[in-house]
Amino acid sequence: MAAVSISSSPITQVSQHAPVNTSLQPQLLTRLLLDLRGRRFSVDRETIMNLPESVLLCLFPNGLVLSRQSQAFSDGGENEEDDEVYGVDFDPDCFAYVLEFFRNASDTFYGTTTSPGLFAAQQHLLDSPPSDFGPSASQNPLLTKQAIIVLREELEYFAIPPKDGKALTDEHGAANQALLDIKHRCGQNVMEKRNIFTALQRNVHKENNIAEQHLIDMLCMSGFNRDDEWGFRAMEPSRCCISSIALVLLKTGIVHHPPGQNGERPVTIDYNQMATAQKLLLFWRKPARKCWWDGLDIDLARPGEPSLPVKLWARRVWTLELSLV
Repeated sequence: MAAVSISSSPITQVSQHAPVNTSLQPQLLTRLLLDLRGRRFSVDRETIMNLPESVLLCLFPNGLVLSRQSQAFSDGGENEEDDEVYGVDFDPDCFAYVLEFFRNASDTFYGTTTSPGLFAAQQHLLDSPPSDFGPSASQNPLLTKQAIIVLREELEYFAIPPKDGKALTDEHGAANQALLDIKHRCGQNVMEKRNIFTALQRNVHKENNIAEQHLIDMLCMSGFNRDDEWGFRAMEPSRCCISSIALVLLKTGIVHHPPGQNGERPVTIDYNQMATAQKLLLFWRKPARKCWWDGLDIDLARPGEPSLPVKLWARRVWTLELSLV
């Protein structure tokens, strides 16, 4: 029998690699066009990826998609990304506040085209001996990144109106105007209380919760002040819910002193403060949540009106996170 050459074999003649249709590969987006309740934002991919995990979960509850979803209908135009808009149910003013804070923090740390940042002045700290920062100073992200503490609060409030028979619901559960007015006044009452730690400190005194007191102390040692207010606070539309967020730069213990006679800016480190700051790294990309109930007796009467006592209950959910940009 004559031998069959390998090249003429019907098996070896078939290509081992199927051709790849590159036009069907997902196209990564360089910018995302977001529609937040009617207000549009054009945000680049890197900015999106630097946002806090807890904020990303609110923006994209079904997951973050950074590739084009309508590739099959693409004509290959250069400006296609501007046509794909992602609707997001998130407060646009809150989003603008977060973007501005992160942008300013990044410019201050890394510098701009016109002014150098803090990072250039502290790069020599990476050559510190291992005993200063553990195994290796170069592995300490607080030396090479700007750290931001992110504290969010989702507050749902519930009003128990007085038993005067005015604030009622109908047979379908819909509130009458008197009950709607009480809910609206309760929302205004809570909105006016902008201090961050008042409610948690009240709970500490009530329950004698040592862990909560330690949480307040740690945050105030790391960048917050005890009388700080929420950076952004607003009521959610058509809901008895108030969303708040506060952003502060983490106190790392790295101190940039004023320029000396030779123009150089000396940089020193408070190692005790650095050790405290490193504890916050536990919350990097790992948001921690705390939930508690808070009840108050308040009087919603306006000047000249009879007393309107209401029991106001609030369910507060805090989310604590550290972001590195």
